Amino acid sequence: MHPQLQHAYQVEMAAAIDQYFTDNLKPAFTHLERAHILGQSFPIAHAQAHWWMLKVGWKRRDLIEVFGQIPRIIGALLFSKIWVPVGNTGGARVPPFRSMPISEDLRSLLEKYGPGSKA
Repeated sequence: MHPQLQHAYQVEMAAAIDQYFTDNLKPAFTHLERAHILGQSFPIAHAQAHWWMLKVGWKRRDLIEVFGQIPRIIGALLFSKIWVPVGNTGGARVPPFRSMPISEDLRSLLEKYGPGSKA
């Protein structure tokens, strides 16, 4: 992962974890979705975002999220290098193979530093 992309991913993950530990679960999940978009082409980063989504689901007592994240964690570890649905936010209520629009700030980072970029 390019250092600039890794930094942006880590910023989103740190914000998510901070929000998680202060029980601000909605903003935590939003940061996890952003981290997921940035890290989904990298197996460990991708799986880490899904793991934390599972943890948020557990804290919310949201069984759809908890059970939806388990196959996504496995898929992240096995298939991230092969193909990912660009822009997919990773939550269990989003079809796992659907590509989605990407916010301009994340799109810019991915175009400059993502897989296939010239950076």
